[in-house]
Amino acid sequence: MHDVEALRLILSGSSVIDWHRLNLTSPEAARRFLQNHELNLEVPGDRAFIEHVKKDAVSYLRRHFKFAIPKPVEAAGIEELMLLASSSGHRQLCACTILKTVQIINHMAGRELLFRLPVSDRDLFHLVEEKVYRVVGTMLSEGFPITEFIGGRKNLDSTYTKLLSKPEATAAALYDKLRFRIVTRTPEHVLPVLHYLTEQLFPFNYVVPKQSTNTIFHFRSYCDQNPHLASMVKEFQGHLDDALLPTDNRFSAPTYRVIQFVTDVPVRVPPHLMELSPPGSENLGPIVYMLCEFQILDAESEAANETGEASHDAYKQRQRQAVFRRLRRGSRAAPKP
Repeated sequence: MHDVEALRLILSGSSVIDWHRLNLTSPEAARRFLQNHELNLEVPGDRAFIEHVKKDAVSYLRRHFKFAIPKPVEAAGIEELMLLASSSGHRQLCACTILKTVQIINHMAGRELLFRLPVSDRDLFHLVEEKVYRVVGTMLSEGFPITEFIGGRKNLDSTYTKLLSKPEATAAALYDKLRFRIVTRTPEHVLPVLHYLTEQLFPFNYVVPKQSTNTIFHFRSYCDQNPHLASMVKEFQGHLDDALLPTDNRFSAPTYRVIQFVTDVPVRVPPHLMELSPPGSENLGPIVYMLCEFQILDAESEAANETGEASHDAYKQRQRQAVFRRLRRGSRAAPKP
């Protein structure tokens, strides 16, 4: 259930903050989930940091909402808290509420550390690329049915064109400065590849809400056709319809098929870089988060996307034409009064 809910969240572009429970089944599963956040509880500093974040979350909930928290929940370590959030009853509700707040505080700490580090984007991008290439390299060595993997940084000309094409022309609105594409052998391989990435590369709870595109899978139909998954449908959180999730990019063709999403990839800051940060930065933990765009699709969809209106060349041509029209709007002589 934990795995399926993670996939649902990514494909629908929804937020874990709107969930009402976790589905972790053991302390080992909880620790693996934390390790995917680059937090190792066997490292004293990591445990101290996440416990500090938990105390901040409890304090926030009491200050602003007078939230009543049972003592056993407040005293629980982070692994136990995650298991309580996967149980039932009032303690489960309290644990879930605390963890939602923990997520926000932890993410804010990582962002603050990112701003404080006197390190260039180029160096940080390199850390992310190393992590992605390591994980995908492991997948390839283990025989995952991946036929193509492309990763890299958006070049400056493409960045200029994208910003000029967007109503909100600001670099802060770019999510794909780092982007990676994985092509699988068949459509049936897409979800297993995506699932592996959520376990080894990024935690599903840091996928950016409302930035997902899914024009490949009707997920409810897919589940209904699999007896094991069909038995879980009644337990799904929130509404689940049978619709695809098209892109809001006006330059993409209606026939373009892809699973695309944006996620904050956690990266552990090397000690030699942490030493360059200003005093007090150690209280922000050892992790920064870097936005990356991922595209996952099958070889048949990839081939179809390279023909006609769905092709990359046709897409870029539509985008360039729109940018040129926009730039030319101010070139006409102003009308006489």
